Amino acid sequence: MANTFQRGFSLLAVWANRGTEREGEKMGEGRTMEWAARAGHMAGIPRRAIFTAVGTFAKMVTSLLNTTTVHNADSLLRLVRSRPPGVPLLTVSNHMSTLDDPLMWGFRGFPVTDAKLARWVLAAEDICFKNTVLSYLFRLGKCIPITRGGGIYQEHMNEALERLTDGEWVMPEDYMFGRRPPVPLINRNINIIIGQPIEFDLPGLMEIAASKSHDQSSPKLGWPSLSPHGLDETAQKHLYSTISEKIRIIMESLRQFGKTFSKESY
Repeated sequence: MANTFQRGFSLLAVWANRGTEREGEKMGEGRTMEWAARAGHMAGIPRRAIFTAVGTFAKMVTSLLNTTTVHNADSLLRLVRSRPPGVPLLTVSNHMSTLDDPLMWGFRGFPVTDAKLARWVLAAEDICFKNTVLSYLFRLGKCIPITRGGGIYQEHMNEALERLTDGEWVMPEDYMFGRRPPVPLINRNINIIIGQPIEFDLPGLMEIAASKSHDQSSPKLGWPSLSPHGLDETAQKHLYSTISEKIRIIMESLRQFGKTFSKESY
């Protein structure tokens, strides 16, 4: 199951990115192999090779070895292929197995081998970036290393925000619940449910957040004391909670909708 965010996140990305820049001028320092993630690295040849190989594998598993039905695929395809220039796309999905990404993009009609259109995905640093070889390969695959449990104010989150401000597609993933098979299964029915784009009135949400208590006495817990838009910690938490709750409600509705199509589990 997935949902998409198109409008509104450009402003959110700029706001959040400026907030973290206040904490340090050295943007980009300390990032794992960021040079390998650049589109111009070796003329883009290694990146294209990775996406061709992985995309072909995804199509084989999703479209040939299993029966996959995608609900509302046109909405996602339109946003991936035809967004206005500079408009970012943020998608969220439940996390059912280690290989959700990239296998979920192997359905028919999706440009899974097109490196230019591909998503940037947040990947667990302790799994995907264990050594130099893995780090290089995952960087070629447009993966951004994230320290699980490190919170939203970590250096590689700045990188994800920069990709959004560039108008790119970014996809975080939720926690993986339960034990799943280590290899993809075959001859299964797979249902991928895609929601409609969610729009946020960020100026309105920030105005409401700013009206909340300006209590500076509580512990900061890593939040900037004041954002560039004048939001103190209490207001920032309110804005974060409001957006997160809306996402949670919609994801739950998709989960309930998906139950009607689930006839067998992995």
